[in-house]
Amino acid sequence: MGLWPQLMDSTRAQDQDQNAMEDATVLIQQLEQDRAWLLEQIDRGRWQEFRLDLAALERELGQLLQRASEHFSSSADQR
Repeated sequence: MGLWPQLMDSTRAQDQDQNAMEDATVLIQQLEQDRAWLLEQIDRGRWQEFRLDLAALERELGQLLQRASEHFSSSADQR
């Protein structure tokens, strides 16, 4: 009886970690789509007065998403 609650807690924690990783992966994919949309809009000439700032934001977002994706990939590989 003493070991059973510990096993259940461990399994529950692993399930929560897996759910969090899946949620993060979905969020990263959604943000990648938003980034692609933003880049397309910039390329089409929208918001001309903000073009340089938006392009810099798009690049920074791309770098952030790349690092986040690598982080979650390496976390998944360690399992």
